[in-house]
Amino acid sequence: MHRTILNSLKSNQKIPTVSDEALIDSFKEIGDVSYFAELYRRFVPLVYGLCLKYLADKDDAHDAVMDIFEKLLVKLPQYEIDNFRTWLYSVAKNHCLQVLRKEKQTVLLNIEDAVVENEDFFTLLDKPQSPEEMAALEHCMKTLPEMQQKSIHFFFIEEKSYADIVALTGFTLNNVKSYIQNGKRNLKSCIIKVLQLT
Repeated sequence: MHRTILNSLKSNQKIPTVSDEALIDSFKEIGDVSYFAELYRRFVPLVYGLCLKYLADKDDAHDAVMDIFEKLLVKLPQYEIDNFRTWLYSVAKNHCLQVLRKEKQTVLLNIEDAVVENEDFFTLLDKPQSPEEMAALEHCMKTLPEMQQKSIHFFFIEEKSYADIVALTGFTLNNVKSYIQNGKRNLKSCIIKVLQLT
């Protein structure tokens, strides 16, 4: 199929000059990891940067990169890919979102100060919520002022950036940050009171 390209790739020195698509075809046909290794060399900075953007932690980003490329090593031959760069970007983004969902197990993972002081109470960060906790969360969300509620919803539930929220709501950047910070504080206080009454 790509015999000429494959022959030219026998020498590892020539691999860096070959297109992404040719490397993929060669890897599929021969199974030589050298071709995949070149794809890794080319795209690991892009994938790492994307993972760091989403996960906001260097170690987590590094782990995600390793997971992504380990899966690709096995699964890449199964796909027909027109534009590897675009496809890889989408794969990496989806992987990061899955990591975030798994770690959150709640719509408020990033509300790091929403840990109730009493250790007998739940934390919104490290375990699934009970029906009582979920009910308290839903109730308290409704008690927030509309601007705080919108900002909290967009930021934590829909995972929008500050800039996105500004564009969606018309709020200023400073107001968005203030609404989120105050909203977190109000949620924490409300949830504690609700759970103490149940």
